[in-house]
Amino acid sequence: MARYTGPKTRVSRRYGVLIEGSPKAFERKNYPPGVHGPKGSRRKLSDYALALAEKQKLRHQYGVLERQFRRYFQTALKQRGVTGETLLQLLETRLDNVVHRLGFAKTLRGARQLVAHGHIRVNGRKVNIASMNVKSGDKVAVKEKANSKLLVQKGLELTQIVNVPDWLLVDRENMTGEMVRVPSREDINPIVNEQLVVELYSR
Repeated sequence: MARYTGPKTRVSRRYGVLIEGSPKAFERKNYPPGVHGPKGSRRKLSDYALALAEKQKLRHQYGVLERQFRRYFQTALKQRGVTGETLLQLLETRLDNVVHRLGFAKTLRGARQLVAHGHIRVNGRKVNIASMNVKSGDKVAVKEKANSKLLVQKGLELTQIVNVPDWLLVDRENMTGEMVRVPSREDINPIVNEQLVVELYSR
């Protein structure tokens, strides 16, 4: 399972927004990493650099690598509707992200590990592919084994104050969830301007 394994907070500092890592570390050093310190953030970026940064932020937000991200864009391009919004929907409905949004894991990385280790079932079927896209009406549940329940219970305790988005329905007691509809752009509320990402790949 390919994934980014480098420094977490460094990514947030690079793009000026908390994507992952420690909020405290980001607050202490809220400027790009490098030997130039805060002065390194004063340089003016070209239009291409701005669009590239938006794409990189979106990649890191969902934990996908470049080749996989490009495939998502090509899929979104072929579908009807606004390409940018469709791209966001494809990323948001990944199984690992849905498990994270349901509160079964505190972090996206934790949710991906739950899926990869076979602790999650979709429509009663064991699934260990984190990139699987969940569809409207699909039911997500935790495996009946005690160790699976224990892992998710810890996640639920850590995320009990986190609001579950409207496009998902969760039953914390039974550790089940359902995707009731496809999320809209307003539901996703991305940290990027997805139109710049579309323009970048359309060059």
